[in-house]
Amino acid sequence: MAQQKKMVEEITSMEEDFAKWYTDVVKKAELIEYTSVKGCMVIRPYGYAIWENIQKELDREFKALGHENVCMPLFIPESLLNKEKDHVEGFAPEVAWVTYGGNEKLEERLCVRPTSETLFCEHYKAIVHSYRDLPKLYNQWVSVVRWEKTTRPFLRSREFLWQEGHTIHATAEEAREETIRMLNVYADFCENYLAMPVVKGVKTEKERFAGAEDTYTIEALMHDGKALQSGTSHYFGDGFARAFDIQFTDKDNKLKYPFQTSWGCTTRLIGAIIMTHGDNNGLVLPPKVAPIQVVVIPVAAHKPGVLEKAQELTDRIGKFCRVKIDTSDNSPGWKFAEYEMKGVPLRLEIGPKDIEKNQCVLVRRDNREKYFVSLDNLETEIPKLLDTVQDGLFQAALARRANMTYTAKTLDELKDIADNKPGFIKAMWCGSRECEEKLKEYAGVSSRCIPFEQEHIADTCVCCGKPADKMLYWGKAY
Repeated sequence: MAQQKKMVEEITSMEEDFAKWYTDVVKKAELIEYTSVKGCMVIRPYGYAIWENIQKELDREFKALGHENVCMPLFIPESLLNKEKDHVEGFAPEVAWVTYGGNEKLEERLCVRPTSETLFCEHYKAIVHSYRDLPKLYNQWVSVVRWEKTTRPFLRSREFLWQEGHTIHATAEEAREETIRMLNVYADFCENYLAMPVVKGVKTEKERFAGAEDTYTIEALMHDGKALQSGTSHYFGDGFARAFDIQFTDKDNKLKYPFQTSWGCTTRLIGAIIMTHGDNNGLVLPPKVAPIQVVVIPVAAHKPGVLEKAQELTDRIGKFCRVKIDTSDNSPGWKFAEYEMKGVPLRLEIGPKDIEKNQCVLVRRDNREKYFVSLDNLETEIPKLLDTVQDGLFQAALARRANMTYTAKTLDELKDIADNKPGFIKAMWCGSRECEEKLKEYAGVSSRCIPFEQEHIADTCVCCGKPADKMLYWGKAY
Protein backbone atom coordinates (compact mmCIF):
# COMPACT_ATOMS: atom_id res chain seq x y z
CA MET A 1 0.00 0.00 0.00
CA ALA A 2 1.34 3.40 -0.95
CA GLN A 3 2.48 5.38 2.05
CA GLN A 4 0.19 8.28 2.98
CA LYS A 5 1.78 11.65 2.21
CA LYS A 6 2.95 13.35 5.38
CA MET A 7 0.75 16.06 6.84
CA VAL A 8 1.47 19.65 5.86
CA GLU A 9 4.71 20.83 7.38
CA GLU A 10 4.45 23.22 10.28
CA ILE A 11 4.97 26.90 9.62
CA THR A 12 7.06 28.96 12.05
CA SER A 13 4.74 31.25 14.04
CA MET A 14 4.95 34.95 13.15
CA GLU A 15 5.24 35.81 16.86
CA GLU A 16 8.36 33.63 17.16
CA ASP A 17 10.15 34.84 14.01
CA PHE A 18 8.27 36.97 11.48
CA ALA A 19 10.95 36.77 8.78
CA LYS A 20 11.10 32.96 9.08
CA TRP A 21 7.29 32.79 9.05
CA TYR A 22 7.24 34.77 5.81
CA THR A 23 9.89 32.55 4.19
CA ASP A 24 8.04 29.41 5.30
CA VAL A 25 4.79 30.66 3.78
CA VAL A 26 6.21 31.60 0.36
CA LYS A 27 8.04 28.27 0.14
CA LYS A 28 5.49 25.84 1.62
CA ALA A 29 2.53 27.43 -0.14
CA GLU A 30 4.52 26.84 -3.36
CA LEU A 31 4.62 30.47 -4.41
CA ILE A 32 8.35 30.57 -5.23
CA GLU A 33 11.51 28.54 -5.47
CA TYR A 34 14.99 29.91 -5.04
CA THR A 35 17.56 29.81 -7.87
CA SER A 36 21.35 29.75 -8.15
CA VAL A 37 21.42 33.54 -8.60
CA LYS A 38 20.85 35.40 -5.33
CA GLY A 39 17.75 37.59 -5.45
CA CYS A 40 16.27 35.87 -8.50
CA MET A 41 13.35 33.55 -7.93
CA VAL A 42 11.15 31.14 -9.80
CA ILE A 43 7.56 32.30 -9.40
CA ARG A 44 5.71 29.00 -9.33
CA PRO A 45 2.28 28.47 -10.93
CA TYR A 46 0.29 29.23 -7.77
CA GLY A 47 2.26 32.42 -7.12
CA TYR A 48 2.09 33.47 -10.76
CA ALA A 49 -1.68 32.89 -10.82
CA ILE A 50 -2.04 35.51 -8.06
CA TRP A 51 0.02 37.93 -10.17
CA GLU A 52 -2.10 37.14 -13.25
CA ASN A 53 -5.26 38.05 -11.35
CA ILE A 54 -3.66 41.31 -10.18
CA GLN A 55 -2.43 42.01 -13.69
CA LYS A 56 -5.78 41.23 -15.31
CA GLU A 57 -7.73 43.67 -13.17
CA LEU A 58 -5.19 46.50 -13.28
CA ASP A 59 -4.76 46.10 -17.03
CA ARG A 60 -8.53 46.37 -17.46
CA GLU A 61 -8.58 49.57 -15.39
CA PHE A 62 -5.64 51.10 -17.27
CA LYS A 63 -7.26 50.43 -20.63
CA ALA A 64 -10.60 51.82 -19.45
CA LEU A 65 -8.73 55.11 -18.83
CA GLY A 66 -7.29 55.12 -22.35
CA HIS A 67 -3.85 53.58 -21.78
CA GLU A 68 -2.23 51.31 -24.36
CA ASN A 69 0.30 48.57 -23.70
CA VAL A 70 3.73 48.72 -25.31
CA CYS A 71 7.04 46.95 -24.75
CA MET A 72 10.39 48.72 -24.50
CA PRO A 73 13.82 47.10 -24.91
CA LEU A 74 15.58 45.33 -22.07
CA PHE A 75 18.87 47.22 -22.61
CA ILE A 76 19.66 50.91 -22.22
CA PRO A 77 22.88 52.40 -23.67
CA GLU A 78 24.96 54.15 -21.00
CA SER A 79 24.89 57.42 -22.96
CA LEU A 80 21.09 57.37 -22.97
CA LEU A 81 20.89 56.67 -19.25
CA ASN A 82 23.27 59.56 -18.55
CA LYS A 83 21.09 62.19 -20.21
CA GLU A 84 19.12 62.94 -17.02
CA LYS A 85 21.66 63.59 -14.23
CA ASP A 86 19.41 63.15 -11.15
CA HIS A 87 17.85 60.02 -12.60
CA VAL A 88 21.10 58.23 -13.31
CA GLU A 89 22.58 59.17 -9.93
CA GLY A 90 19.53 57.77 -8.18
CA PHE A 91 19.81 54.39 -9.88
CA ALA A 92 23.59 54.04 -10.29
CA PRO A 93 24.16 51.82 -7.21
CA GLU A 94 21.58 49.25 -8.38
CA VAL A 95 22.41 49.03 -12.07
CA ALA A 96 23.56 45.78 -13.71
CA TRP A 97 25.76 46.26 -16.80
CA VAL A 98 26.35 44.20 -19.93
CA THR A 99 29.90 44.66 -21.21
CA TYR A 100 30.25 41.77 -23.67
CA GLY A 101 28.16 40.62 -26.63
CA GLY A 102 29.25 37.06 -27.30
CA ASN A 103 33.06 37.15 -27.18
CA GLU A 104 33.41 40.79 -28.12
CA LYS A 105 33.66 43.66 -25.69
CA LEU A 106 30.98 46.25 -26.37
CA GLU A 107 32.03 49.74 -27.42
CA GLU A 108 29.41 51.12 -25.03
CA ARG A 109 28.11 49.50 -21.86
CA LEU A 110 24.45 48.49 -21.84
CA CYS A 111 22.39 48.87 -18.70
CA VAL A 112 19.87 46.09 -17.92
CA ARG A 113 16.64 48.04 -17.48
CA PRO A 114 16.08 49.13 -13.82
CA THR A 115 13.23 51.36 -15.07
CA SER A 116 12.38 52.71 -18.51
CA GLU A 117 12.05 56.52 -18.37
CA THR A 118 15.00 57.10 -20.68
CA LEU A 119 13.74 54.56 -23.23
CA PHE A 120 10.31 56.17 -23.31
CA CYS A 121 11.92 59.58 -23.74
CA GLU A 122 13.92 58.36 -26.73
CA HIS A 123 10.73 57.00 -28.24
CA TYR A 124 8.68 60.14 -27.51
CA LYS A 125 11.32 62.26 -29.24
CA ALA A 126 10.82 60.17 -32.38
CA ILE A 127 7.00 60.25 -32.42
CA VAL A 128 5.86 63.47 -30.69
CA HIS A 129 6.01 66.55 -32.98
CA SER A 130 2.66 68.32 -32.68
CA TYR A 131 -0.02 68.95 -30.04
CA ARG A 132 -2.10 66.54 -32.16
CA ASP A 133 0.29 63.74 -31.08
CA LEU A 134 -0.52 64.29 -27.40
CA PRO A 135 -1.24 62.84 -24.98
CA LYS A 136 0.44 59.45 -25.21
CA LEU A 137 -0.84 57.13 -22.50
CA TYR A 138 1.39 54.04 -22.37
CA ASN A 139 1.97 51.12 -20.05
CA GLN A 140 4.15 48.02 -20.13
CA TRP A 141 4.22 44.71 -18.22
CA VAL A 142 7.87 43.65 -18.01
CA SER A 143 10.65 42.55 -15.69
CA VAL A 144 13.37 44.88 -14.40
CA VAL A 145 16.70 44.34 -12.66
CA ARG A 146 18.02 46.21 -9.61
CA TRP A 147 21.09 44.80 -7.93
CA GLU A 148 19.81 44.78 -4.35
CA LYS A 149 22.26 43.84 -1.60
CA THR A 150 19.62 42.43 0.74
CA THR A 151 16.93 40.32 -0.89
CA ARG A 152 13.64 38.70 0.15
CA PRO A 153 11.11 36.98 -2.14
CA PHE A 154 8.57 39.41 -3.65
CA LEU A 155 9.58 42.24 -1.31
CA ARG A 156 13.06 42.98 -2.60
CA SER A 157 14.56 40.93 -5.41
CA ARG A 158 17.17 41.61 -8.08
CA GLU A 159 14.76 40.78 -10.86
CA PHE A 160 11.05 41.39 -10.45
CA LEU A 161 7.90 41.74 -12.50
CA TRP A 162 6.01 45.00 -12.63
CA GLN A 163 4.00 47.36 -14.71
CA GLU A 164 5.27 50.82 -15.48
CA GLY A 165 2.97 53.43 -16.95
CA HIS A 166 4.45 56.37 -18.85
CA THR A 167 2.46 59.28 -20.15
CA ILE A 168 3.30 62.54 -21.90
CA HIS A 169 1.04 65.61 -22.03
CA ALA A 170 0.80 69.07 -23.55
CA THR A 171 0.24 70.82 -20.20
CA ALA A 172 1.45 70.53 -16.63
CA GLU A 173 -2.15 70.47 -15.42
CA GLU A 174 -2.97 67.40 -17.52
CA ALA A 175 0.15 65.59 -16.32
CA ARG A 176 -0.56 66.37 -12.66
CA GLU A 177 -4.14 65.14 -13.05
CA GLU A 178 -2.84 61.91 -14.55
CA THR A 179 -0.39 61.43 -11.66
CA ILE A 180 -3.13 61.66 -9.03
CA ARG A 181 -5.61 59.66 -11.13
CA MET A 182 -3.24 56.70 -11.31
CA LEU A 183 -2.39 56.90 -7.62
CA ASN A 184 -6.11 56.61 -6.92
CA VAL A 185 -6.34 53.59 -9.24
CA TYR A 186 -3.68 51.85 -7.13
CA ALA A 187 -5.32 52.84 -3.85
CA ASP A 188 -8.77 51.67 -4.95
CA PHE A 189 -7.34 48.41 -6.26
CA CYS A 190 -5.44 47.66 -3.05
CA GLU A 191 -8.48 48.33 -0.90
CA ASN A 192 -11.18 46.77 -3.10
CA TYR A 193 -9.27 43.77 -4.50
CA LEU A 194 -6.43 43.08 -2.08
CA ALA A 195 -8.50 44.05 1.01
CA MET A 196 -5.50 46.13 2.10
CA PRO A 197 -6.07 49.64 3.51
CA VAL A 198 -3.55 52.25 2.36
CA VAL A 199 -2.54 55.78 3.23
CA LYS A 200 -2.28 58.12 0.22
CA GLY A 201 0.20 60.95 0.24
CA VAL A 202 3.26 62.62 -1.26
CA LYS A 203 6.87 61.68 -0.55
CA THR A 204 9.32 64.15 0.94
CA GLU A 205 12.06 65.52 -1.31
CA LYS A 206 14.52 63.04 0.26
CA GLU A 207 12.32 60.04 -0.65
CA ARG A 208 11.32 61.29 -4.09
CA PHE A 209 11.88 59.16 -7.21
CA ALA A 210 15.10 60.12 -9.02
CA GLY A 211 14.27 62.81 -11.58
CA ALA A 212 10.71 63.50 -10.35
CA GLU A 213 9.29 66.83 -9.20
CA ASP A 214 6.76 65.01 -7.01
CA THR A 215 6.33 61.38 -6.02
CA TYR A 216 2.98 60.18 -4.68
CA THR A 217 2.67 56.93 -2.78
CA ILE A 218 0.32 54.48 -1.15
CA GLU A 219 1.62 53.03 2.13
CA ALA A 220 0.28 49.88 3.75
CA LEU A 221 0.95 48.47 7.22
CA MET A 222 1.98 44.85 7.60
CA HIS A 223 1.26 42.40 10.44
CA ASP A 224 4.62 43.14 12.07
CA GLY A 225 4.04 46.89 12.12
CA LYS A 226 6.39 47.71 9.22
CA ALA A 227 5.25 49.90 6.34
CA LEU A 228 5.27 48.70 2.76
CA GLN A 229 5.29 51.12 -0.16
CA SER A 230 2.73 49.47 -2.42
CA GLY A 231 2.53 51.71 -5.46
CA THR A 232 3.93 55.06 -6.62
CA SER A 233 3.02 57.72 -9.15
CA HIS A 234 5.51 60.38 -10.29
CA TYR A 235 5.11 63.82 -11.80
CA PHE A 236 8.20 64.72 -13.83
CA GLY A 237 7.27 68.19 -15.03
CA ASP A 238 9.21 68.96 -18.22
CA GLY A 239 12.61 67.93 -16.79
CA PHE A 240 13.00 64.77 -18.86
CA ALA A 241 11.65 66.51 -21.96
CA ARG A 242 14.32 69.22 -21.66
CA ALA A 243 17.09 66.69 -20.99
CA PHE A 244 16.09 64.70 -24.08
CA ASP A 245 15.08 67.74 -26.17
CA ILE A 246 11.51 66.53 -26.73
CA GLN A 247 9.49 69.41 -28.22
CA PHE A 248 6.16 69.78 -29.96
CA THR A 249 4.45 72.52 -31.93
CA ASP A 250 1.47 73.79 -29.94
CA LYS A 251 -1.80 75.29 -31.23
CA ASP A 252 -0.16 78.74 -31.20
CA ASN A 253 2.50 77.38 -33.59
CA LYS A 254 5.24 77.67 -30.92
CA LEU A 255 7.69 74.97 -29.88
CA LYS A 256 7.09 73.75 -26.31
CA TYR A 257 8.30 71.07 -23.96
CA PRO A 258 5.75 68.43 -22.92
CA PHE A 259 5.13 67.18 -19.38
CA GLN A 260 5.52 63.59 -18.24
CA THR A 261 4.45 61.07 -15.62
CA SER A 262 5.28 57.52 -14.66
CA TRP A 263 3.61 55.14 -12.23
CA GLY A 264 4.15 51.54 -11.21
CA CYS A 265 3.47 48.60 -8.94
CA THR A 266 5.22 45.24 -8.71
CA THR A 267 5.05 41.62 -7.57
CA ARG A 268 5.77 43.19 -4.16
CA LEU A 269 1.96 43.30 -3.92
CA ILE A 270 2.01 39.51 -3.43
CA GLY A 271 4.30 40.02 -0.43
CA ALA A 272 1.88 42.69 0.80
CA ILE A 273 -1.05 40.24 0.62
CA ILE A 274 0.93 37.63 2.58
CA MET A 275 1.98 40.03 5.34
CA THR A 276 -1.37 41.81 5.62
CA HIS A 277 -3.67 38.79 5.84
CA GLY A 278 -1.55 35.70 6.54
CA ASP A 279 -1.65 33.79 9.82
CA ASN A 280 0.26 30.98 11.49
CA ASN A 281 -1.38 28.41 9.23
CA GLY A 282 -0.16 30.11 6.07
CA LEU A 283 -1.72 32.28 3.40
CA VAL A 284 -5.09 33.99 3.69
CA LEU A 285 -6.04 35.21 0.22
CA PRO A 286 -8.65 37.83 -0.64
CA PRO A 287 -11.25 36.06 -2.81
CA LYS A 288 -10.98 38.60 -5.64
CA VAL A 289 -7.36 37.62 -6.41
CA ALA A 290 -7.25 34.04 -5.08
CA PRO A 291 -6.33 31.54 -7.85
CA ILE A 292 -8.77 29.07 -6.24
CA GLN A 293 -11.80 30.64 -4.57
CA VAL A 294 -13.46 27.37 -3.53
CA VAL A 295 -11.84 23.96 -3.03
CA VAL A 296 -14.15 20.94 -3.08
CA ILE A 297 -13.06 18.09 -0.79
CA PRO A 298 -14.90 14.75 -0.92
CA VAL A 299 -15.20 13.13 2.52
CA ALA A 300 -15.32 9.30 2.61
CA ALA A 301 -14.60 9.42 -1.11
CA HIS A 302 -14.47 5.61 -1.32
CA LYS A 303 -18.19 5.37 -0.65
CA PRO A 304 -20.59 5.14 -3.60
CA GLY A 305 -21.68 8.37 -5.19
CA VAL A 306 -19.41 10.74 -3.22
CA LEU A 307 -16.85 11.46 -5.96
CA GLU A 308 -19.58 11.78 -8.57
CA LYS A 309 -21.51 14.27 -6.45
CA ALA A 310 -18.31 16.23 -5.65
CA GLN A 311 -17.51 16.48 -9.37
CA GLU A 312 -21.07 17.55 -10.16
CA LEU A 313 -20.83 20.35 -7.59
CA THR A 314 -17.43 21.39 -8.93
CA ASP A 315 -18.85 21.70 -12.45
CA ARG A 316 -21.73 23.82 -11.13
CA ILE A 317 -19.53 26.11 -9.06
CA GLY A 318 -17.08 26.53 -11.94
CA LYS A 319 -19.72 28.49 -13.81
CA PHE A 320 -19.50 31.42 -11.37
CA CYS A 321 -16.15 31.25 -9.57
CA ARG A 322 -12.66 29.70 -9.62
CA VAL A 323 -12.93 26.18 -8.17
CA LYS A 324 -10.78 23.08 -7.73
CA ILE A 325 -11.66 19.55 -6.65
CA ASP A 326 -9.08 17.45 -4.80
CA THR A 327 -9.61 13.76 -5.55
CA SER A 328 -6.12 12.67 -4.45
CA ASP A 329 -5.68 9.80 -2.00
CA ASN A 330 -4.52 12.11 0.79
CA SER A 331 -6.72 12.17 3.88
CA PRO A 332 -9.40 14.86 4.27
CA GLY A 333 -7.42 16.22 7.26
CA TRP A 334 -4.30 16.60 5.13
CA LYS A 335 -6.30 18.37 2.44
CA PHE A 336 -7.90 20.73 4.96
CA ALA A 337 -4.44 21.77 6.20
CA GLU A 338 -3.00 22.01 2.69
CA TYR A 339 -5.64 24.38 1.36
CA GLU A 340 -5.63 26.39 4.54
CA MET A 341 -1.92 26.91 4.00
CA LYS A 342 -2.60 27.96 0.41
CA GLY A 343 -5.14 30.50 1.64
CA VAL A 344 -8.16 29.26 -0.35
CA PRO A 345 -11.06 31.47 0.85
CA LEU A 346 -13.75 28.75 1.00
CA ARG A 347 -13.61 25.00 1.53
CA LEU A 348 -16.59 22.84 0.52
CA GLU A 349 -16.86 19.44 2.22
CA ILE A 350 -19.25 16.83 0.86
CA GLY A 351 -19.75 13.32 2.26
CA PRO A 352 -22.42 10.57 2.32
CA LYS A 353 -24.44 12.12 5.15
CA ASP A 354 -24.36 15.53 3.43
CA ILE A 355 -25.63 13.98 0.21
CA GLU A 356 -28.51 12.34 2.12
CA LYS A 357 -29.47 15.73 3.56
CA ASN A 358 -28.95 17.57 0.22
CA GLN A 359 -26.38 19.85 1.86
CA CYS A 360 -22.68 20.58 2.08
CA VAL A 361 -20.37 22.20 4.62
CA LEU A 362 -18.71 25.51 3.69
CA VAL A 363 -15.75 26.63 5.81
CA ARG A 364 -14.26 30.14 5.68
CA ARG A 365 -10.47 30.39 5.65
CA ASP A 366 -10.31 33.73 7.44
CA ASN A 367 -12.15 32.76 10.64
CA ARG A 368 -12.88 29.00 10.13
CA GLU A 369 -16.62 29.48 10.58
CA LYS A 370 -18.69 26.57 9.25
CA TYR A 371 -21.97 26.85 7.36
CA PHE A 372 -24.39 24.07 6.44
CA VAL A 373 -25.76 25.07 3.05
CA SER A 374 -28.45 23.46 0.92
CA LEU A 375 -27.11 22.21 -2.40
CA ASP A 376 -29.99 24.07 -4.01
CA ASN A 377 -28.57 27.42 -2.86
CA LEU A 378 -24.90 27.24 -3.86
CA GLU A 379 -25.25 29.79 -6.67
CA THR A 380 -26.39 32.44 -4.19
CA GLU A 381 -24.65 31.40 -0.95
CA ILE A 382 -21.09 30.95 -2.26
CA PRO A 383 -20.80 34.42 -3.90
CA LYS A 384 -22.36 35.93 -0.76
CA LEU A 385 -19.81 34.20 1.48
CA LEU A 386 -16.91 35.19 -0.77
CA ASP A 387 -18.02 38.84 -0.52
CA THR A 388 -18.25 38.46 3.25
CA VAL A 389 -14.70 37.06 3.44
CA GLN A 390 -13.38 39.87 1.21
CA ASP A 391 -14.98 42.57 3.37
CA GLY A 392 -14.00 40.80 6.59
CA LEU A 393 -10.34 40.78 5.60
CA PHE A 394 -10.42 44.50 4.82
CA GLN A 395 -12.15 45.38 8.08
CA ALA A 396 -9.70 43.26 10.10
CA ALA A 397 -6.71 44.91 8.41
CA LEU A 398 -8.25 48.35 8.94
CA ALA A 399 -8.81 47.67 12.65
CA ARG A 400 -5.26 46.32 13.02
CA ARG A 401 -3.84 49.45 11.38
CA ALA A 402 -5.88 51.69 13.69
CA ASN A 403 -4.55 49.79 16.71
CA MET A 404 -0.98 50.13 15.44
CA THR A 405 -1.06 53.84 14.58
CA TYR A 406 0.31 56.24 17.19
CA THR A 407 0.89 59.97 17.61
CA ALA A 408 4.02 61.64 18.94
CA LYS A 409 4.54 65.27 19.94
CA THR A 410 8.14 65.08 21.16
CA LEU A 411 11.32 63.40 19.99
CA ASP A 412 11.56 61.22 23.10
CA GLU A 413 7.94 60.13 22.67
CA LEU A 414 8.57 59.20 19.02
CA LYS A 415 11.73 57.29 19.97
CA ASP A 416 9.87 55.35 22.67
CA ILE A 417 7.08 54.38 20.27
CA ALA A 418 9.56 53.41 17.54
CA ASP A 419 11.46 51.17 19.97
CA ASN A 420 8.49 49.51 21.64
CA LYS A 421 5.34 49.79 19.52
CA PRO A 422 5.62 48.66 15.87
CA GLY A 423 3.38 50.59 13.49
CA PHE A 424 2.78 54.00 11.96
CA ILE A 425 3.72 57.12 13.92
CA LYS A 426 1.96 60.39 13.11
CA ALA A 427 4.03 63.46 13.98
CA MET A 428 4.54 67.05 12.83
CA TRP A 429 7.50 68.04 10.66
CA CYS A 430 9.06 71.42 9.90
CA GLY A 431 10.05 70.43 6.35
CA SER A 432 13.82 70.28 6.89
CA ARG A 433 15.87 67.42 5.52
CA GLU A 434 18.13 67.67 8.57
CA CYS A 435 15.25 66.72 10.88
CA GLU A 436 14.19 63.90 8.57
CA GLU A 437 17.70 62.42 8.60
CA LYS A 438 18.01 62.87 12.37
CA LEU A 439 14.82 60.87 12.95
CA LYS A 440 16.22 58.10 10.79
CA GLU A 441 19.48 58.05 12.72
CA TYR A 442 18.04 58.56 16.22
CA ALA A 443 14.79 56.56 16.08
CA GLY A 444 15.32 54.28 13.07
CA VAL A 445 12.22 55.55 11.23
CA SER A 446 11.82 56.95 7.75
CA SER A 447 9.22 59.34 6.42
CA ARG A 448 6.53 57.28 4.72
CA CYS A 449 4.46 60.13 3.29
CA ILE A 450 2.81 63.49 3.85
CA PRO A 451 -0.80 62.24 3.80
CA PHE A 452 -3.47 64.02 1.81
CA GLU A 453 -5.67 63.80 4.91
CA GLN A 454 -3.83 66.10 7.29
CA GLU A 455 -4.25 66.26 11.09
CA HIS A 456 -3.00 68.97 13.43
CA ILE A 457 -1.18 67.09 16.18
CA ALA A 458 0.98 69.92 17.50
CA ASP A 459 2.28 73.36 16.52
CA THR A 460 5.92 72.34 16.41
CA CYS A 461 8.22 69.84 14.68
CA VAL A 462 8.63 66.58 16.58
CA CYS A 463 12.38 66.77 16.01
CA CYS A 464 13.60 70.38 16.33
CA GLY A 465 10.69 72.15 18.03
CA LYS A 466 10.37 74.80 15.30
CA PRO A 467 6.93 75.74 13.89
CA ALA A 468 5.50 72.97 11.71
CA ASP A 469 2.41 72.77 9.53
CA LYS A 470 2.84 69.31 7.99
CA MET A 471 1.83 66.01 9.60
CA LEU A 472 3.80 62.99 8.39
CA TYR A 473 3.51 59.26 8.73
CA TRP A 474 6.78 57.83 10.02
CA GLY A 475 7.74 54.21 10.46
CA LYS A 476 10.10 51.35 9.84
CA ALA A 477 9.68 49.90 6.38
CA TYR A 478 10.52 47.08 4.01
